[in-house]
Amino acid sequence: MDKKPLYILATVIVIGFFVLLWFLIFNPLPPDSTGVIFMLFGALSAAFGAVVQYFFGSSTGSADKSEVIAKLGGAK
Repeated sequence: MDKKPLYILATVIVIGFFVLLWFLIFNPLPPDSTGVIFMLFGALSAAFGAVVQYFFGSSTGSADKSEVIAKLGGAK
């Protein structure tokens, strides 16, 4: 299984999260657009959390286990 799209998507999410965070810290927000920007920040925060959980949580162990099982099955 090719994991390249997974890594590209995770990279885009992480970079987008930190770029938006930098933007929110260093730029004043127009009063009429704060709702939209904070909604975007909430969505990126949730996606960032999912990326961190996948790469550092139990999903990594599960994916590694599945890969080992697939290799053992193919070796027979």
